Amino acid sequence: MANKTILYFDKVFGDFKNILREQVPVGFDLLFWSEMNTDEQNEILSKADYLLVATEKIDQSKILKARNAKLIQKTGIGVDNIDIEFARLNQLPVANTPGANSTGVAELTILLILALYRKLTVANQATKDGEWLMWELRPNSFEMEGKTHGFIGFGNIGREAARRSQAFGTNIIYYDKFRASKEQEKALNATYKTLEEVLIQSDIISLHVPLLPETTGLIGMKELQLMKENAVLINVSRGGIVNEEDLYHAIKGKLIAGAGVDVWDTEPPKPNHPLLTLDNVIATPHLGAGTRDTLSRVLKMCFENIVRVESGEKPNFVVNNSVEMKKL
Repeated sequence: MANKTILYFDKVFGDFKNILREQVPVGFDLLFWSEMNTDEQNEILSKADYLLVATEKIDQSKILKARNAKLIQKTGIGVDNIDIEFARLNQLPVANTPGANSTGVAELTILLILALYRKLTVANQATKDGEWLMWELRPNSFEMEGKTHGFIGFGNIGREAARRSQAFGTNIIYYDKFRASKEQEKALNATYKTLEEVLIQSDIISLHVPLLPETTGLIGMKELQLMKENAVLINVSRGGIVNEEDLYHAIKGKLIAGAGVDVWDTEPPKPNHPLLTLDNVIATPHLGAGTRDTLSRVLKMCFENIVRVESGEKPNFVVNNSVEMKKL
């Protein structure tokens, strides 16, 4: 019997490609979209049994051509790059990997906060340039202990970040469309607030919500003006949640103290992006889940789900399962 085909859509590099290949289950062939020409892409897409994707767009055209596909498997949690409604209409399940990337994103959240608070990037560059800012940075450097850390979004990632933040002695408040359980609130000593209260009361605000119509542009000038002048904003969720132009003007105008930005409206951002010109903005290239540990966990979940479907079972963590999938 011929092997089943898994088509991976995003660009791959040396070590990353090896990790992917090492985890491919027996009985499956892994092919790479980015290494094919257009004719090859169209041919393989029409024959592929499974579609595996990180951030590449899976639009209506690709879904229509994927006539043999049994599952679109996302390597992560956010599915805004996939037309999940069109996939549903074509009875093609889309699954993600909730929880697998929580540790990596939570740790990056804390890293960005500490780096902003201790002026790490400024100190690093100044020292390398021969400047000794032993005293100059101290008046505007801070500790996390005693600060109020406000979370917008309190799902798996938000709660993991809260656990780590609390270890530094912060006070945890949060807003989420769906309130956490009493047990979860008690375990994290977390207090539920309105969105406006979180914005007004927090010294640190981190974003942990998916990109949906109701969260697009959630943080604009109106919301930034509610924040404290010494507050920092951390966005490790999705770029479209924050109005980047408003964020630039808020930081430039000293409405807030700075930001850690891991996700962008357009990725990668243009080299002349205004936020990249500010010393009190730390910019990273969508690295939230960017660790070998996370990658291994995510791929394990993805390939286990694919094997599950191939064995005749329904996939886990389907995000568009409002209809019965005919291909299962």
